[in-house]
Amino acid sequence: QQYILIIYKLLRCASCYRGGIAKVHTPKKYIYPDTVLEDFFPFSIEKASVPKDVPKDIEKEFREAEICASLKAFRAASAMLRSTLEKVLKSNGYTEGNLKEKIDSACGDRIITAARKQRAHEDVRVLGNDVLHDEWREVIDTEYDDAHHYAQRILEDFYDDRPSVEKLLED
Repeated sequence: QQYILIIYKLLRCASCYRGGIAKVHTPKKYIYPDTVLEDFFPFSIEKASVPKDVPKDIEKEFREAEICASLKAFRAASAMLRSTLEKVLKSNGYTEGNLKEKIDSACGDRIITAARKQRAHEDVRVLGNDVLHDEWREVIDTEYDDAHHYAQRILEDFYDDRPSVEKLLED
């Protein structure tokens, strides 16, 4: 079927309920049943759950990454997740060394597991470093999804059972 008209229409997202603009193609003037959706802006924001004890500034950093991803700005989102990781570690007393050393120290203190340490390095830190320090390259949605997943898990490691974490940090 050939589409002769492109229509931009203000609508509300069925997922997040925010306003947005739909770009649709139609074969005839204003025949909506036959339209095909090409794009909807902004894309839906998929929010991961975070523990209630996550400090507000860290949660805002994490949420900003999700907003970037909703706009398919996966490079910016990946940089924000790296920033979230670093802020979590600094706020928990890991202030010495670079991010790699901070992650290793958190593992050494048994706050995160060795498997989580590996994922934090590969999926969050290295991806964020690639975006911030290396030549431009595209970051695809699956790379962001992995980084997002493990950043969320690290938030859970540090803030889901806060009294236990504080005891480990004191020891």
